[in-house]
Amino acid sequence: MAVVNFTANLRRHVQCPRTEAEGTTVHEVLEDVFSRFPFLRGYVVDEHGALRKHMAVFLDGIAVRDRRRLSDPVPGPGSEIHVIQALSGG
Repeated sequence: MAVVNFTANLRRHVQCPRTEAEGTTVHEVLEDVFSRFPFLRGYVVDEHGALRKHMAVFLDGIAVRDRRRLSDPVPGPGSEIHVIQALSGG
């Protein structure tokens, strides 16, 4: 199981607690999370399942390479995925 963390700025808008999820790819892990928190899907991915432009996902501290299909492999138990919403302003 991977541990999935969401930043505080995202948690202010939707319920998305730190959670454990199953899967061999980032996509599978996030789908497991979305099955429990379906309203979160629209914030993180678009209608095609691609990562939204204002979102970033890190797997064990490294930005995922495949933003369109989220096919980056999850190494195994103990992996951490961080879902981050970009902030803008000046």
